[in-house]
Amino acid sequence: MTGAAAAEHPTVEEDTLRDDESPTGPGGTEGEVAPEEQRVAVPDPRSEAVPAPDDGAESETIPVSDNRRRAERTAPLFAELATLDKDDPRRERLREILVEEHLPLVRHFARRFSNRGEPFDDLLQVGTLGLIAAIDRFDPTRGVEFLSFAVPTITGEIKRHFRDQGWSVRVPRRLQELHLSLNAAVGELAQKNGRAPTPSELAEHLGIPRSEVLEGLAVANAYRSSSLDERLSGEDDSPTLAATLGEEDAALEGVEYRESLQPLLATIPARERRILILRFFGNMTQSQIAADIGISQMHVSRLLSQTLAKLREGLLKD
Repeated sequence: MTGAAAAEHPTVEEDTLRDDESPTGPGGTEGEVAPEEQRVAVPDPRSEAVPAPDDGAESETIPVSDNRRRAERTAPLFAELATLDKDDPRRERLREILVEEHLPLVRHFARRFSNRGEPFDDLLQVGTLGLIAAIDRFDPTRGVEFLSFAVPTITGEIKRHFRDQGWSVRVPRRLQELHLSLNAAVGELAQKNGRAPTPSELAEHLGIPRSEVLEGLAVANAYRSSSLDERLSGEDDSPTLAATLGEEDAALEGVEYRESLQPLLATIPARERRILILRFFGNMTQSQIAADIGISQMHVSRLLSQTLAKLREGLLKD
């Protein structure tokens, strides 16, 4: 049975580098590093949440002359579109023409981001949404060419698609963005210092609290997942990941409490100890205990409460 998700490969946040140049620990002892202060491994480019565009992949190359001619053809259309009201029927037709004119641009960027686990058609659709958004927001009176305005919008939508679809467990957008910033910072600091950075160094570099760094590193577990039925190696007789996980043992339940209670029980008077035994092991009511010991039920209730409070205090103190 396929269980909960588990990490397929050690993430850059899970891997830490432990070498002889460990920073000084909290107690001042050199070489002793708190678990939350262990160095963060340099990210593997293959594990980046948002892939870089593949310039070497097969893609549509758009000649500069085509872009220039397209800009000349569409400039009057953008100027006219800017003068139309939102409910003008001509506006929708102009938008359709502009979308058709710039679809080769969307295909170009969709192919550059292809072969990264997402279907080309999905990337094309997402990029087209970015194109439409760019057309709707473009202001030709600002003197900026549409191509310069549209490219960041189109590629931004494609990258956002990778961020949203690439996570096995849904996490807030804020944490996804933080995870990307941390990955970039880890690589930058590692190159600068010649070693992997610590969470405190990452916090100082990014200008954020250290607690946010730890939170961002933790969400990496939600990015990659695999089935618990997956075998640990490629061999058929290899154990599954689920076989390595522990399970609850009813025989061990409560052992810690019983072992902790034994020395405390030895410190209470015999009568109070007998009341506890009759109440919790003999399943007797307070009235039955009172008749057995020869005191009132109210006295039994008072002794029971006092004894339990004393035991509770002893457990918390230890």
